[in-house]
Amino acid sequence: MKLIKIFSFYFLFLSTLIMAQDRKVTKTGEVNFEASVPSFEEVAATNTSVSCILNAKTGEIASLALIKGFRFKVALMEEHFNENYLESNKYPKAIFKGMLKDFNIDKLGSTLKEYEMKGKLDLHGKSKEINTTALLRRNGDIIEVITNFIVNTDDFDITIPKVVSNKLSKKINIKSKFLLR
Repeated sequence: MKLIKIFSFYFLFLSTLIMAQDRKVTKTGEVNFEASVPSFEEVAATNTSVSCILNAKTGEIASLALIKGFRFKVALMEEHFNENYLESNKYPKAIFKGMLKDFNIDKLGSTLKEYEMKGKLDLHGKSKEINTTALLRRNGDIIEVITNFIVNTDDFDITIPKVVSNKLSKKINIKSKFLLR
C-alpha cells in the first residue's frame, strides 16, 4: 500500500512538471493604449504588470490587466480614467481569452511569425469578440508575443462626456508585448 502511495505521488509530481512545461507565463507584460486626437493633448497609458499565459500545446492564450495599473503622464487623466471612464472600482480587470490559430511552438524561430488570434475581451462589464493577428518569436525558452488592435468605446459602454468628446478618440489602439517563460 505504501508503494502505491509513493508511486501515485511520484506520478502526480511528474505529470505536474510535464504540464508546467506546456505553459509559458509572465506577470510583467506590457499593455499600452492610446486614444489621442490630432491637435490635442496625448491620451495614452501603459501598464507594465499584465499577466499572460500561453498553452504551448494548444495555442490557448489569456491575459489579465488590472485597470488601476495603467499609468498616464498626467495624474488628472489617470484619475478621470479610473473614476469616470473605466470605473475601476466597479470593473477592476480587463481579461482576454483566446486562441492562436494553427499555433505550433516547434515552428517558432528568431524571426517574428504571424498568427491569427481570436478571442473575447472582457472590459467594463462587457464582452467583445476580438479578431486580430499576433506576432510571435522564440529565443531559447522565451516566447515573445506582440499584438496590436483597436477597440471602440461604444462596444464596452464607456461613456465619453460631451465636454471632452472632441479631445478623445472612441477608437482605442491597444498594443501589448509579453515575454513568456
